[in-house]
Amino acid sequence: MSAPQAKHFRAERFDFWSFFFSGLTGLATLFIIGILAVILVNIVYNGWSGLSWHFISTIPQKDFFDIKTTGVLPMIVGTAFRVIVMTIFVIPVGVITAIYLTEYAANNSIITRIIRAAVNNLAGVPSIVFGLFGLGFFINFVGKNMDKLLHNPSAVWGQPALIWASLTLAVMTLPVVIVATEEALKAIPPGLREASLALGATKLETILRVVLPQALPGILTGGILAVSRAAGEVAPILFTGVAYYMASLPHHVTDQFMDLGYHVFVLSTQSPNIEQTRPLLYATVLVLLVLTFALNIVAIIIRARVRKKLRALG
Repeated sequence: MSAPQAKHFRAERFDFWSFFFSGLTGLATLFIIGILAVILVNIVYNGWSGLSWHFISTIPQKDFFDIKTTGVLPMIVGTAFRVIVMTIFVIPVGVITAIYLTEYAANNSIITRIIRAAVNNLAGVPSIVFGLFGLGFFINFVGKNMDKLLHNPSAVWGQPALIWASLTLAVMTLPVVIVATEEALKAIPPGLREASLALGATKLETILRVVLPQALPGILTGGILAVSRAAGEVAPILFTGVAYYMASLPHHVTDQFMDLGYHVFVLSTQSPNIEQTRPLLYATVLVLLVLTFALNIVAIIIRARVRKKLRALG
């Protein structure tokens, strides 16, 4: 057998280990997708019967456990408001921090190491700890001191409220936005920065007009991940703003609010008849999933349009 023939034979030889690990990774992917499909199908199947326009658009009475009279309108509004307010706070802070770490800070400096260690540790803190932090810092320290400075006779800021729950969630999701933004900024070719600086632009102008527009899809990805995590969180809002029952919708950031995640907790732990409440519980979970998907879809559409515009300009 000649050398070229032997080389061709070795190239076409069946590689068992490559095939084995490729199949293993494929099976793992299918397993994850299958689990997700089972969860979604189970929730939709059990919750569809309890879903109705009356259920979505009604402010409930204090008895939450009768599916014929209750509703989840205050929970939908409260969940949407806290996620939107959280996004308004977390994205600017996260983006500015990521810009500093990527564009300005030296990689081997002590300050950079401290900031990165703080971000990494923040990502591993349990969510209940964030709730206690929000109670101690935002409500008891910031809020009560604001009431003293503004001479409020009653506690306006020094009590659980929508603004404090949103800020607590913003602190919790900050590492997600920082890491996603950092990766988006690092993906921008250095040549674009060098070309902008060579044309006479300052570093700040380069970041604002060249780097950030190119990194915007990645920044929005971080926002999507933050929304996905915060929408279903209950522990951080237990002490900072959520209410068991409210007869009206929240109108100000200093109001308390009802929440879908907390409502699911109430239905699953305080129902006098769990079998009777089960359709209501599944319907509430289904509404929470739909609301989370809707918020994510809005961000995904915005990201897709930004990418389309960037491709058109490129």
